[in-house]
Amino acid sequence: MFNKNTQQKLVRLIYLVGIIMYVGGILSHIVISNVLGTTDLYAIYYTAVYKEESAYILILPGLVLKLVATLIESQEYITKPLWLKVKYACMAFLTINAFVFLVPMMPEMTELAAQNIELGAISSAYKNSAAKEMIVGISNALPLLIMVILSAVGGKLSKLEH
Repeated sequence: MFNKNTQQKLVRLIYLVGIIMYVGGILSHIVISNVLGTTDLYAIYYTAVYKEESAYILILPGLVLKLVATLIESQEYITKPLWLKVKYACMAFLTINAFVFLVPMMPEMTELAAQNIELGAISSAYKNSAAKEMIVGISNALPLLIMVILSAVGGKLSKLEH
């Protein structure tokens, strides 16, 4: 249907859209928490609602797009170069973190934030979950940075090896 050059450009576009959605969604989580604050109960609730919805709309679809594009793109390598293996490892870590920890945590955080409003105070259950969410989020920083760098320079590294 498409020639090889067009297919490569399409896969690259899918990857770029995916990485923009994924990284943009993560960055928006950081920004909204800082903008709305962490002491007003309604701000906490609406931040949790935003984070949950943006995870479903931006982060998870972006993650899937970049995973699919990377798997398609990497088929051109008979022997997978080291940079690609490292990228796979980072993507596996980020995917496990997203689907095992963050996705189940999002509705829980929203529910706990709603309960805070009913209680009139920030509960210890919310504080504990928020601390876990922060640790999981921080653990994504280095693999995400490595993956983005390898996405930008990985193919160039392969050309240098030849």
